[in-house]
Amino acid sequence: MSNRSLSSVVKLSILSVVLAFTSNVYADPVKAAFVYIGPTGDHGWTFAHDQGAKYVKEMMGDDVIVTTVESVEENSDSERVITSLARKNDIIFTTSFGYMNPTVKVAARYPDVKFEHATGYMRPTDNISTYSARFYEGRHVIGKIAGRMTETNVIGYIASFPIPEVIRGINSAYLAAKSVNPDIEIKIVWVYSWYDPGKEADAANALIAQGADILMQHTDSTAPMTVAEEKGVYAFGQASNMREWGKNAQLTGIIDDWGPYYLERVQAVKDGTWTSTDVFHGVDSGMVKFAPMNNSMPFEVRNEASKAIIDLSMGAIHPFTGPINKQDGSAWLAEGETPPNFPDLLTMDFYVEGIDAKYPN
Repeated sequence: MSNRSLSSVVKLSILSVVLAFTSNVYADPVKAAFVYIGPTGDHGWTFAHDQGAKYVKEMMGDDVIVTTVESVEENSDSERVITSLARKNDIIFTTSFGYMNPTVKVAARYPDVKFEHATGYMRPTDNISTYSARFYEGRHVIGKIAGRMTETNVIGYIASFPIPEVIRGINSAYLAAKSVNPDIEIKIVWVYSWYDPGKEADAANALIAQGADILMQHTDSTAPMTVAEEKGVYAFGQASNMREWGKNAQLTGIIDDWGPYYLERVQAVKDGTWTSTDVFHGVDSGMVKFAPMNNSMPFEVRNEASKAIIDLSMGAIHPFTGPINKQDGSAWLAEGETPPNFPDLLTMDFYVEGIDAKYPN
């Protein structure tokens, strides 16, 4: 056999291997699993993630098999569920902060499976990605609206757990409200739960009793919106459009749009291009959106909010722009300064100056 013929045989063999590998990458449907902290019917955080999972199925069709598991507690149950899913899926999305350590543990045992953890920060192995959204940008917008719309100058805030994501939201909303209404006061009730309609309703009623005529929430049920509608005060939807539960109450709502990100990541597994990343998207990418604004809002308030959304999308403003002090009066950001690096936001563990509330344990 001539060298030329031998070379042709080698090339054909290599091509066969490449085609076989490519066939394996593209032929089989990707098995994608989603682990949820609450029920998909919460119409909040879990509902938004489930909408994203459904978007993936809608766009990829037979190229993906989607599995979802609801109401998984942030304890040993989560590690058990994630382990079970890792045995039969290609990529797993764990969609709550408290799943971070279990995700890391399971990922170390299943290096061939891709893991995506929402709102976390640990990526010790190259099969883990982390992703979150700049929800504090949404809080900036609703803070401005609240500062303009309140008549009592008291904003009520129903908070879940004192993790940086939630603290960022409280601080951002307060600073934005204060920027348009120096007399503003924010009252905070911690319910220490992501989804507990009873506790959330009790917190809403307690805040209204303290003079709040506008409610914000970083919890997942529609209970606060229902209470706001019943009591004749305003509120903002959380993670999705909650207008159905507050036709008159909802001024707007922060909408979490996970669909495009989920599609991109599952498709990357399908294409063999998935790599470990750390994503922190916001208004500019469309990961943070807003429900339609209430027609009862004066034109100038709607216009101011719309301008803030446009400015955020263009990177023209930052919700944390100095001068800003911490609650104890110590300096954080100087005049015109913004957080110099991502960890300043990632690890936020303080209230800003002006918030008259004890920092939670």
